[in-house]
Amino acid sequence: MTARLMIAGTLLAALVVAGCGGDDGGDAGAGASGSLPRGSEPVDLNPDEFTTKIDNPYWPMTPGNRWVYRESEGGSALRVVVTVTDRTRRIANGIEARVVHDVVSENGDPIEVTDDWYAQDSDGNIWYLGEDTAEYENGKVVSRSGSFEAGVDGAQPGIAMPGDPQAGSSYRQEYLAGEAEDFAEVLSTDAKVKVRYGSFDGALKTKDVNPLEKPKPVEHKFYAEGVGPVLAETVAGGSGVEELVSFTEG
Repeated sequence: MTARLMIAGTLLAALVVAGCGGDDGGDAGAGASGSLPRGSEPVDLNPDEFTTKIDNPYWPMTPGNRWVYRESEGGSALRVVVTVTDRTRRIANGIEARVVHDVVSENGDPIEVTDDWYAQDSDGNIWYLGEDTAEYENGKVVSRSGSFEAGVDGAQPGIAMPGDPQAGSSYRQEYLAGEAEDFAEVLSTDAKVKVRYGSFDGALKTKDVNPLEKPKPVEHKFYAEGVGPVLAETVAGGSGVEELVSFTEG
Protein backbone atom coordinates (compact mmCIF):
# COMPACT_ATOMS: atom_id res chain seq x y z
CA MET A 1 0.00 0.00 0.00
CA THR A 2 1.19 3.51 -0.59
CA ALA A 3 -0.03 4.99 2.65
CA ARG A 4 3.51 6.08 2.33
CA LEU A 5 6.37 5.51 4.68
CA MET A 6 7.29 2.66 2.36
CA ILE A 7 10.99 2.37 3.01
CA ALA A 8 14.40 1.35 1.78
CA GLY A 9 18.09 2.09 2.29
CA THR A 10 20.25 2.71 5.38
CA LEU A 11 19.39 4.19 8.74
CA LEU A 12 20.75 7.71 8.10
CA ALA A 13 20.85 9.79 11.26
CA ALA A 14 17.62 8.64 12.83
CA LEU A 15 17.70 7.40 16.40
CA VAL A 16 14.87 5.27 17.74
CA VAL A 17 14.15 4.09 21.26
CA ALA A 18 10.80 2.34 21.69
CA GLY A 19 8.83 -0.41 23.41
CA CYS A 20 8.75 -4.00 22.21
CA GLY A 21 5.89 -6.17 20.99
CA GLY A 22 5.03 -9.66 19.83
CA ASP A 23 6.36 -11.42 16.75
CA ASP A 24 3.17 -11.96 14.76
CA GLY A 25 0.84 -9.00 14.34
CA GLY A 26 -1.67 -11.18 12.50
CA ASP A 27 -2.61 -13.08 15.65
CA ALA A 28 -2.98 -10.31 18.24
CA GLY A 29 -6.30 -9.13 19.62
CA ALA A 30 -8.43 -6.29 18.30
CA GLY A 31 -8.13 -2.75 19.56
CA ALA A 32 -10.36 -1.00 22.06
CA SER A 33 -12.16 1.02 19.38
CA GLY A 34 -14.03 -2.08 18.26
CA SER A 35 -13.40 -5.04 16.01
CA LEU A 36 -10.71 -4.17 13.49
CA PRO A 37 -10.63 -6.17 10.24
CA ARG A 38 -8.04 -8.90 9.88
CA GLY A 39 -7.09 -11.29 7.12
CA SER A 40 -9.61 -11.71 4.33
CA GLU A 41 -12.75 -11.18 6.41
CA PRO A 42 -15.27 -9.05 4.51
CA VAL A 43 -16.62 -5.85 6.06
CA ASP A 44 -19.97 -4.18 5.52
CA LEU A 45 -19.37 -0.47 5.97
CA ASN A 46 -22.11 2.15 6.28
CA PRO A 47 -21.17 5.27 4.27
CA ASP A 48 -23.23 7.39 6.69
CA GLU A 49 -20.73 6.59 9.46
CA PHE A 50 -17.77 8.00 7.52
CA THR A 51 -16.34 11.46 7.03
CA THR A 52 -13.59 13.09 4.97
CA LYS A 53 -12.72 15.22 8.02
CA ILE A 54 -9.82 13.10 9.26
CA ASP A 55 -8.64 14.30 12.67
CA ASN A 56 -7.11 11.15 14.18
CA PRO A 57 -4.25 12.67 16.21
CA TYR A 58 -1.72 10.12 14.99
CA TRP A 59 -2.39 10.96 11.33
CA PRO A 60 -4.30 14.24 10.88
CA MET A 61 -5.30 14.71 7.23
CA THR A 62 -6.37 18.34 7.09
CA PRO A 63 -6.38 19.62 3.49
CA GLY A 64 -3.08 21.37 2.89
CA ASN A 65 -1.08 19.23 5.31
CA ARG A 66 2.21 18.38 3.63
CA TRP A 67 4.94 15.95 4.65
CA VAL A 68 8.37 15.71 3.02
CA TYR A 69 10.44 12.56 3.59
CA ARG A 70 13.91 11.41 2.67
CA GLU A 71 14.01 7.77 1.63
CA SER A 72 17.24 5.87 1.06
CA GLU A 73 17.48 2.75 -1.05
CA GLY A 74 20.58 0.99 -2.28
CA GLY A 75 22.71 4.08 -1.91
CA SER A 76 20.30 6.36 -3.77
CA ALA A 77 18.21 9.00 -2.02
CA LEU A 78 14.57 9.57 -2.90
CA ARG A 79 12.35 12.53 -2.03
CA VAL A 80 8.78 11.75 -1.02
CA VAL A 81 6.17 14.52 -0.82
CA VAL A 82 2.72 13.68 0.58
CA THR A 83 -0.02 16.32 0.38
CA VAL A 84 -3.61 16.18 1.64
CA THR A 85 -5.73 17.66 -1.14
CA ASP A 86 -9.15 19.33 -0.95
CA ARG A 87 -10.44 16.72 -3.40
CA THR A 88 -12.64 13.76 -2.54
CA ARG A 89 -13.59 10.60 -4.38
CA ARG A 90 -16.69 8.43 -4.09
CA ILE A 91 -15.45 4.86 -3.65
CA ALA A 92 -17.31 1.89 -5.17
CA ASN A 93 -18.60 0.90 -1.72
CA GLY A 94 -20.34 4.29 -1.45
CA ILE A 95 -17.92 5.98 0.96
CA GLU A 96 -16.65 9.45 0.13
CA ALA A 97 -12.88 9.47 0.65
CA ARG A 98 -10.23 12.15 1.06
CA VAL A 99 -7.62 12.19 -1.74
CA VAL A 100 -3.99 12.29 -0.57
CA HIS A 101 -1.41 12.96 -3.30
CA ASP A 102 1.98 11.25 -3.07
CA VAL A 103 4.99 11.95 -5.31
CA VAL A 104 8.26 10.00 -5.14
CA SER A 105 11.12 11.58 -7.09
CA GLU A 106 14.78 10.88 -7.77
CA ASN A 107 17.10 13.70 -8.82
CA GLY A 108 14.03 15.86 -9.36
CA ASP A 109 12.27 13.41 -11.69
CA PRO A 110 9.06 11.66 -10.55
CA ILE A 111 9.30 7.88 -10.43
CA GLU A 112 5.95 7.19 -8.74
CA VAL A 113 2.82 9.33 -8.43
CA THR A 114 -0.15 8.11 -6.41
CA ASP A 115 -3.53 9.27 -5.20
CA ASP A 116 -4.49 7.43 -2.00
CA TRP A 117 -8.06 7.38 -0.66
CA TYR A 118 -8.88 7.60 3.05
CA ALA A 119 -11.94 8.17 5.22
CA GLN A 120 -12.51 8.18 8.98
CA ASP A 121 -15.33 6.30 10.72
CA SER A 122 -17.34 7.34 13.77
CA ASP A 123 -14.86 5.53 16.07
CA GLY A 124 -11.94 7.57 14.73
CA ASN A 125 -10.46 4.71 12.68
CA ILE A 126 -8.84 5.86 9.44
CA TRP A 127 -9.72 3.45 6.63
CA TYR A 128 -7.55 2.91 3.58
CA LEU A 129 -9.89 2.53 0.61
CA GLY A 130 -7.58 2.22 -2.37
CA GLU A 131 -5.16 4.03 -4.61
CA ASP A 132 -4.51 5.10 -8.18
CA THR A 133 -0.80 4.78 -8.79
CA ALA A 134 1.55 5.24 -11.72
CA GLU A 135 5.24 4.37 -12.06
CA TYR A 136 7.41 6.47 -14.38
CA GLU A 137 10.54 5.92 -16.43
CA ASN A 138 11.99 8.76 -18.50
CA GLY A 139 8.88 10.80 -17.89
CA LYS A 140 6.48 8.14 -19.17
CA VAL A 141 4.06 5.89 -17.29
CA VAL A 142 5.31 2.31 -17.44
CA SER A 143 3.05 0.63 -14.89
CA ARG A 144 -0.12 1.10 -12.89
CA SER A 145 0.39 -2.07 -10.90
CA GLY A 146 -0.83 -1.74 -7.33
CA SER A 147 -3.88 0.36 -8.13
CA PHE A 148 -7.05 -0.93 -6.47
CA GLU A 149 -10.40 0.24 -5.14
CA ALA A 150 -12.28 -1.21 -2.18
CA GLY A 151 -15.36 -3.01 -3.40
CA VAL A 152 -13.97 -3.72 -6.88
CA ASP A 153 -12.83 -7.21 -7.98
CA GLY A 154 -12.81 -8.56 -4.44
CA ALA A 155 -10.65 -5.82 -2.89
CA GLN A 156 -11.38 -5.14 0.79
CA PRO A 157 -10.59 -1.92 2.66
CA GLY A 158 -8.24 -1.90 5.62
CA ILE A 159 -7.14 0.25 8.52
CA ALA A 160 -4.47 2.93 8.08
CA MET A 161 -4.70 4.04 11.72
CA PRO A 162 -6.92 2.77 14.58
CA GLY A 163 -9.05 5.29 16.43
CA ASP A 164 -7.86 4.06 19.81
CA PRO A 165 -4.61 2.15 19.28
CA GLN A 166 -3.59 -0.21 22.07
CA ALA A 167 -0.39 -2.22 22.34
CA GLY A 168 -1.09 -5.71 21.01
CA SER A 169 -3.94 -4.79 18.68
CA SER A 170 -3.61 -5.91 15.07
CA TYR A 171 -5.43 -5.16 11.84
CA ARG A 172 -5.18 -5.58 8.11
CA GLN A 173 -4.17 -2.54 6.11
CA GLU A 174 -5.54 -3.75 2.77
CA TYR A 175 -6.66 -6.99 1.17
CA LEU A 176 -6.75 -8.31 -2.37
CA ALA A 177 -5.99 -12.03 -2.47
CA GLY A 178 -2.47 -12.70 -3.69
CA GLU A 179 -1.87 -9.02 -4.45
CA ALA A 180 -2.17 -7.02 -1.22
CA GLU A 181 -2.39 -8.66 2.21
CA ASP A 182 -0.47 -6.23 4.43
CA PHE A 183 -1.20 -6.19 8.16
CA ALA A 184 0.07 -4.26 11.18
CA GLU A 185 0.34 -4.61 14.95
CA VAL A 186 0.61 -1.83 17.52
CA LEU A 187 3.82 -2.34 19.52
CA SER A 188 3.80 0.76 21.73
CA THR A 189 1.98 4.02 22.34
CA ASP A 190 4.86 5.48 24.35
CA ALA A 191 7.80 5.35 21.97
CA LYS A 192 10.54 7.93 21.63
CA VAL A 193 11.76 8.86 18.17
CA LYS A 194 14.21 11.37 16.72
CA VAL A 195 14.28 12.32 13.03
CA ARG A 196 15.53 15.27 11.00
CA TYR A 197 12.29 17.14 11.61
CA GLY A 198 12.47 16.82 15.41
CA SER A 199 12.25 14.65 18.51
CA PHE A 200 9.02 13.18 19.88
CA ASP A 201 7.90 11.42 23.05
CA GLY A 202 4.73 9.35 23.34
CA ALA A 203 4.85 8.25 19.71
CA LEU A 204 2.89 5.30 18.32
CA LYS A 205 5.04 2.41 17.10
CA THR A 206 3.72 -0.30 14.79
CA LYS A 207 5.05 -3.42 13.13
CA ASP A 208 4.00 -3.67 9.47
CA VAL A 209 4.28 -6.92 7.53
CA ASN A 210 3.87 -7.80 3.85
CA PRO A 211 3.48 -11.60 3.84
CA LEU A 212 3.53 -11.86 0.04
CA GLU A 213 7.12 -10.73 -0.50
CA LYS A 214 10.08 -13.08 -0.05
CA PRO A 215 11.94 -12.66 2.18
CA LYS A 216 9.00 -11.30 4.17
CA PRO A 217 9.80 -7.65 5.00
CA VAL A 218 8.99 -6.33 8.46
CA GLU A 219 8.92 -2.58 9.11
CA HIS A 220 8.65 -0.52 12.26
CA LYS A 221 6.78 2.73 11.77
CA PHE A 222 6.42 5.69 14.12
CA TYR A 223 3.63 8.27 14.31
CA ALA A 224 3.79 11.48 16.36
CA GLU A 225 0.61 13.05 17.71
CA GLY A 226 -0.41 16.15 15.80
CA VAL A 227 2.07 15.37 13.01
CA GLY A 228 1.52 11.89 11.61
CA PRO A 229 4.08 9.43 10.20
CA VAL A 230 7.64 10.46 11.07
CA LEU A 231 9.81 7.37 10.54
CA ALA A 232 9.81 3.89 9.03
CA GLU A 233 12.65 1.40 9.15
CA THR A 234 12.99 -2.13 7.82
CA VAL A 235 14.02 -4.48 10.63
CA ALA A 236 13.79 -7.84 8.80
CA GLY A 237 13.72 -9.05 5.22
CA GLY A 238 15.72 -6.08 3.97
CA SER A 239 17.09 -2.76 5.15
CA GLY A 240 16.08 0.84 4.77
CA VAL A 241 14.69 4.00 6.26
CA GLU A 242 12.31 6.83 5.46
CA GLU A 243 12.31 9.82 7.79
CA LEU A 244 10.39 13.06 8.02
CA VAL A 245 12.31 16.14 6.90
CA SER A 246 9.56 18.75 7.09
CA PHE A 247 5.87 19.07 7.95
CA THR A 248 3.56 21.95 7.05
CA GLU A 249 0.03 22.26 8.41
CA GLY A 250 -2.77 23.18 6.06
